[in-house]
Order: sequence, then C-alpha cells, then structure tokens
Amino acid sequence: MPETATLASGLVAAHRPLDPAMPWIPAWRALGAAARVRNPFYEAGYALAAGGAFGAGVRLLLVADRPPEEPGARLLAAWPFRVSWRRWGVPLPLLMGWTHGYCPFGAPLLDGTDPAGALAALLAAPRALGLPPRLYWPNAPADGPLMDLLAACTPRRAAYWPHARGLLDLTAHAPEARTAYLDHLSGPRRRKLRRARALLEADGPVLFEILEVPADLEAALDSYVGLEAAGWKGRAGTGLGQRPEEVGFLRAALADLGAVGAVRVVRLRRGERTLAAAIVPVTGAEAWVLKIAHDEAQPEAAPGVQLVHRLTEAVLSGAWGIDRIDSCAPPDFALGSTFWTERRPIAHLLIEAGRDPLFPVARRLERAREGVARARLTSRTGRSAPAAPASPPRPAP
Repeated sequence: MPETATLASGLVAAHRPLDPAMPWIPAWRALGAAARVRNPFYEAGYALAAGGAFGAGVRLLLVADRPPEEPGARLLAAWPFRVSWRRWGVPLPLLMGWTHGYCPFGAPLLDGTDPAGALAALLAAPRALGLPPRLYWPNAPADGPLMDLLAACTPRRAAYWPHARGLLDLTAHAPEARTAYLDHLSGPRRRKLRRARALLEADGPVLFEILEVPADLEAALDSYVGLEAAGWKGRAGTGLGQRPEEVGFLRAALADLGAVGAVRVVRLRRGERTLAAAIVPVTGAEAWVLKIAHDEAQPEAAPGVQLVHRLTEAVLSGAWGIDRIDSCAPPDFALGSTFWTERRPIAHLLIEAGRDPLFPVARRLERAREGVARARLTSRTGRSAPAAPASPPRPAP
C-alpha cells in the first residue's frame, strides 16, 4: 500500500501518522486557518495534542501540491481517519473519520481558495493510495458549504443519526436587533433565572470572566478539573482527575491554542471559588463549547445555566466580538438550546470515494446497524430516537 501517490489532477495524495515532528505541520496549521469550513478539532494544534490520549491507529489523509515533505509544500485537504476493517461484521472496510469525546465535529479541512478541487482530490485519494473507497464522516454538518460541495461533486452518500444542536448565530441579526435576541424566553423562565442568579450571589458577588492569557488558561484548567472531581463524575471515578492522559491532552491543547488566541475559558467565580467553567475553542468569529463543568453544591442556583446565560449576554452586548457559538451538544441536551434559537443540522455521512460497486451494500449495512442501535436505545430509555432520512440531506438554499 503506497503512502504517496500522484492524482490525475497532478496533485499529490498521501497518508501520514500524527507526528508533530513532520515538516508539513506548519502547512497543516495554515490550511486549518484558511479552510472553507473551519474545524478546530481537526486543526493541527488541537489534533496533535489529542494524539497521545486518543490517536492510536489514526492516520492523516493529505492532499498537497507536491509530496508533503518537500520544502514549500502546500496542503489543500487534511482529514484524520482510522481504517475500520469489520464495522458491519463482514470484511468490507471503510475509512472512519477520527472522533472521540473531545471531538464533536467531523468536517474535513478543505482549502478555502479552491474547496471543490480539494474535495475532489480528497475523494480520489483513497483509491490512489490503495485504501478502502468508502469514507465515514461522524458529526458532519448536514447543510451549508460542505454539503453544497458534496452535491456538486456528486458522490453517492447517505446520512445517519441526524439531529440538530443548539447554535447561537448572530450573522443574520442587525446590531440593533441583538438586544432583543433573548425576548423568546418566557416569563416563568425569566423569573426562574432571576431567582437562580439571586441564590448564586447570596454569598457574595459573582464575576463572569472570559480568560485568554495562557497563564490564566492553565490555572483555569486546574479549577475545571477540581470542579469535575468534586461532582458526580469524581464520585463515579470518571472525572478528569481520574484520567491524567486527558488532562495532559487538555493542558497541551490550551497551551497550543492559547499561544495564538484560539481558545478561551469562560467561567463564573465567587472570590477564589469557580462555580462554573467552559472550555471554548475559537475559529475566527465562531466559538465552540467543548466542555462545561459546574459546582454541584447548590443545584437550585443552576450555575451551569447561569454561565451560558451570562455568556450569551456578553456576546449580545459586544463584550466578546464573535458572531456564532456552537453548543457541540448531543441530541436532546437543552442547555444551549434554552437560550439559542438557531440550530446546526448534524449527521454521520457515509460517502463513496471514487466508483465503488460495494457502496450500496455498505449503505444498507450501515442503515441496519443504525436500526439495531436505535432499537436498543428505545428499549433502554423508553424513548424513540428521531427517524433517519431515507436519502442524503439536501444542501441549504
């Protein structure tokens, strides 16, 4: 199986390990910053930090204008993956996009100046490299620019586990209209929020902070780990304090992203006590709520809810100059959607990479796998999961 191949377009396809010593890492960083669809979890600093804790068996599929190790190489596409040999219990392999508990978005990085050419080359790369011609993108955007590109490229595809997660999107709101953004909250909800804020401040003033200085980020992570250790996760033995490799990953990610202003920690603090905190990567004018933790000593004060409320108010007021926040939340998680009225459609996408006579078989097997998982979920929870679409999602108009 070759690790490098020249495509019919003249571009070069390659697959490489997640190795921070590789000479093309700066080109990966440049691609991430200029990608058509930004994905902080696949950008170099974050992905390399995650490699030690979650990267066993992960390779990076690359498209470049020359072999990536050559001086001056420019990357046009990058997508981290693992080979799954028997996902369906039969020897029909596919390339699985990298995902883990800190990676809630699966869009590949595509060159912003020619994303269509980058996507075409990415889809041509597996066959040229002797890899399975089937790609699986977990938690991919189910509308918008990436779906437009897929529709124009016309590969066969299918969507699984569709859902919509909470999104704050102010790009369509005039500045003067932003003051009314939270008017959708009902009277009872507003009264409940006021009572919770009063409870939270009964023992002293509560400060809302947006931290970005690297030294502050490191100290805030220690407080975040302490919050989890003091809560139910700590009691169950699943908190970050019991997973040192994950703490190491977050520390490395905050250091790398913090050095270039690409992450914040937002928190509520009373004196030296952190009441709630969230780790928030930033890509340009968009932020992503990676993880949130809160003090469980006074649940009626709802510090996690108060944190999201205060964060929303800060963005609406212009105190933090961003336009969008992705909640990165799983289905039926209401915290972000309580305040944010927009939604980001998400689905797992199975995509044909080049002509694949076995793609219809793979599509049916994945649908059957989804059906079994849905039945088990319904049996365990007593609630039906939302039905999957019969065909791929259409691009947004």
